[in-house]
Amino acid sequence: MNYKKLGNSDIQISAIGLGCMGMSEFYGKGDDAESISVIHEAVNNGVNFLDTADMYGVGKNEELVGKAIKDIRNKVVLATKFGNVRGADGSFLGVNGKPEYVKHCCENSLKRLNTDVIDLYYQHRVDPNTPIEETVGAMSELVKEGKVRYIGLSEAAPDTIKRAFKIHPISALQTEYSLWTRDPESEHLELCRQLGITFVAYSPIGRGFLSGRFKSGSDIPEDDYRRAHPRFTGENLEHNLKIVAVVEEIAKSKNCAPAQIAIAWVMAQRDFIVPIPGTKRLKYLNENIKAADIALSVDELRTIADSIPPGMTKGQRYPGQAMNALNR
Repeated sequence: MNYKKLGNSDIQISAIGLGCMGMSEFYGKGDDAESISVIHEAVNNGVNFLDTADMYGVGKNEELVGKAIKDIRNKVVLATKFGNVRGADGSFLGVNGKPEYVKHCCENSLKRLNTDVIDLYYQHRVDPNTPIEETVGAMSELVKEGKVRYIGLSEAAPDTIKRAFKIHPISALQTEYSLWTRDPESEHLELCRQLGITFVAYSPIGRGFLSGRFKSGSDIPEDDYRRAHPRFTGENLEHNLKIVAVVEEIAKSKNCAPAQIAIAWVMAQRDFIVPIPGTKRLKYLNENIKAADIALSVDELRTIADSIPPGMTKGQRYPGQAMNALNR
């Protein structure tokens, strides 16, 4: 495994991280024992960058990660997030970036993760009712108190990132980026280069779609939230399979899995991009890790660029109101 410097920090993170969200929610029922095995296997293979959030499983995912890393905390760069507010019943209650809420969330995350410090603390979504300067100011205080080492933003607009950076250095920006989500290419990637921010790409396999596993809606389990996702339904899904076909063709020529091509493509776009594919299965973990060994040639990258141009994907990135919280 290769490693990269995290933004302006003194931390080295693995070139591929592990997204832990699906272990606790959204993609069907998980198995905690297998999920812990996945985390341990990832660390044993050099993956030291783990990503969670207080909203995943309404705190349960942080508890799971905390349990998994109890005896290997010094081998892990731990990232978590705050800002998406949920009720005890799992209902989504909006976004909160108020300073007092930031500190409240941090204390709770530290307890659930069973750790004294969070290596990278993100604002999960930007609160439109709280100036970013106030939110990041509170995050900066957490750094001074030794509860957080470095801070990041997720799905923030370029102007918001610039304003935040004036208050405290931003080490990472986490935003969706893959062959079917190209939004960051317009401004975000260049801004990250200019400011020395690591770009953390979540859903690099397009929520699993680019793996080729979903050829129709019936391939999606009943308890999987992708059944209601715009890109996985009806005519959108049929159209988006054209993207998968290109990925599968290149994967076939390189004797590897389509998901590995999807991850390798993200990694090839900039040297400061770190993808964090999520999985709760050992077989997919090992497949994803090996994507770091795949080098796409100039011709292969050109074929992908010509065949899958920005804007080709049909369907919004998220269902309904969730779209309103992006890029603000």
